[in-house]
Amino acid sequence: MKAIAKANARGFSLVELLLALLIGCSLSGLLLQAVLAELTSGQRFARVLRERAVARRTLELVRGDLLQARGLADPAALAPACNLAGRSVVLHLDTASGPITYSLGKPAEPIWRGQVLMRCGPAYGLHGELGSGAAQNRVVLDALAASAGFRAQPAGAGVLQLELAQAWADGGRLSSRLPVAIGAN
Repeated sequence: MKAIAKANARGFSLVELLLALLIGCSLSGLLLQAVLAELTSGQRFARVLRERAVARRTLELVRGDLLQARGLADPAALAPACNLAGRSVVLHLDTASGPITYSLGKPAEPIWRGQVLMRCGPAYGLHGELGSGAAQNRVVLDALAASAGFRAQPAGAGVLQLELAQAWADGGRLSSRLPVAIGAN
């Protein structure tokens, strides 16, 4: 009787074990691909959120300068306080502390991505007021789009439309806008 019971109690064959292993590895590979795709998507989303916050802070900095300015200035009449090094002036302001110039172009150092927006003007003090010291030339934002990285255009009576456009090497893009009332102070 024991011999008959042993003959009926078969195990898995080698082919069945290899087939089960192949199916298990395939499912594990698919799950791993899905997890990696989700991780990549999450990293892109986090980068876009981070870049959007930086772009918003940049527009707020320009807005703050505009609110403290006496008005827009002509770079030919009121010279920028810093060397522009071939960058083009996109916004030039006349303030009580001296001129503030925003320029767009190639960065001075290779650490920056693409075109940069630079601010040349007096530094801000501890309480948010413009200082009276020497003008500083600083990169405000990098990775700006080649065609229209930063623009400040009139958008109606007493309103200036600020626009930023960023583009990254992987094809990602971000655009931000902020209307600012000028001449209200």
